Amino acid sequence: MFAFHELNQSIFYVKMKNKQHRFYELVMKNITQQKEYFLHRRVVLKIDRLIGIITILLQNKKITAPQLAEIFEVSRRTIHRDIEDICKAGIPIVTTQGTNGGIAIMDSFKIEKTLFSVEDLSAIFAGLCSLDSITQSNKYKNIIMKFSAQKDSLILKNNILIDLSSHYKDTLAPKIELLQASIENSTQVSFCYHNHSGERCIVADPYLVIFQWSSWYLLGFDDARKQFKLYKLNRLCDLHSTKTSFQLQEIPKETLEFSNFFTEELQAVILFDKSEKYRLVEEYGVDSFTETPEGSLLFSFPFTNQNYLLSWVLSFGENAELMEPKELRPILQERLKKTLEKYF
Repeated sequence: MFAFHELNQSIFYVKMKNKQHRFYELVMKNITQQKEYFLHRRVVLKIDRLIGIITILLQNKKITAPQLAEIFEVSRRTIHRDIEDICKAGIPIVTTQGTNGGIAIMDSFKIEKTLFSVEDLSAIFAGLCSLDSITQSNKYKNIIMKFSAQKDSLILKNNILIDLSSHYKDTLAPKIELLQASIENSTQVSFCYHNHSGERCIVADPYLVIFQWSSWYLLGFDDARKQFKLYKLNRLCDLHSTKTSFQLQEIPKETLEFSNFFTEELQAVILFDKSEKYRLVEEYGVDSFTETPEGSLLFSFPFTNQNYLLSWVLSFGENAELMEPKELRPILQERLKKTLEKYF
């Protein structure tokens, strides 16, 4: 009996040791993966910074370590280590002390800089400036700095200015930055979403931040509904990163056809007063309407949201009459009736 008890104890001890060993292996595997990720991240950031420093030095005769530290948001000590690494790579750097001192590449050293034409650089510059309009960090400003020697000529050459910001920039920029970080790290996000159906709390795998139809959207995989969805950023609140990793999956081709998310189509025919011509031209173009013999404007366009269509028609007041779809006219009458009741 005593021997049997000892045997049970030995088996229990072996099982516990095996469980502890498996747990230890899982913990060490997780730690190793995290170390590899952060090491890779540090290397990528350092390489990007080294390239940035070299580019700035090529386009500036001299710059100080404090200036470089401010541009790249690192310490002066880090900049000095970076300069040493650049020297080891074979690029001769000269540092001088004093009032007019600084860091520069030796005058006799030449690197081919004409990788892009002025037209190429102008297009890149315009794109960077547009992205900078909706961010709060120095991410794109630092890249723009790399063009500093040619910046004035690029501004003159470039005849397109794109500002992607909106009235909601103060709330939009933090959302975009958090989503970009979550996409880069493959971590889920949670948020409250508002639409005509009400409010819903969502956990999603973020894939793309999209600017389309004059608005910003998130393309994400809805964790509860198990499908890709398009979320308008202005309707999003309480956005957080859950820090929970997700497994990337291939985005179906049909999902990237964003018009597929709007399957409902209502062919609207609306009669407008001619005083509203400027709005029709601005919002839907000159081809969206025809002038009637009486001088009115007959507008025809497909809408994908009934609630938006009705609200849009009402925004014109007495200057618009919804002709088709006929089944929406009673709904519009009921809305007008309820609106009138508020004022009488």
